[in-house]
Amino acid sequence: MVSKSRKAIELLYRDKCTIVEYKPIKDPVSKRTNNKEVIVLENQPCKLSYKNITSTEEGKVAKLTQTIKLFISPNINIKAGSKLIINNKEYVKSGEPAIYPNHQEVILELFEDKA
Repeated sequence: MVSKSRKAIELLYRDKCTIVEYKPIKDPVSKRTNNKEVIVLENQPCKLSYKNITSTEEGKVAKLTQTIKLFISPNINIKAGSKLIINNKEYVKSGEPAIYPNHQEVILELFEDKA
């Protein structure tokens, strides 16, 4: 049963997340097994949060870094190496999630194709 506080938090979710994992798939013709992208979850409600942090060192130009945080149901398992597609942008999970009773917080990085 979903708690009232969890329902209240999930009312703030305005984004949709698609989770893609790389799984070994055997080609029926060549009999070779290659990792292919497989969608494991689609249109999961979520919320993205952005935080900009400025740091300076004496005598140097200020450096701006951005932290991207995903808020999503605590029941969702996002495996390491998964690609997340949110608002037509691709991200990867950059660390272990902070899991709370009503939500989880996952730090993301923009996905850069390794090809």
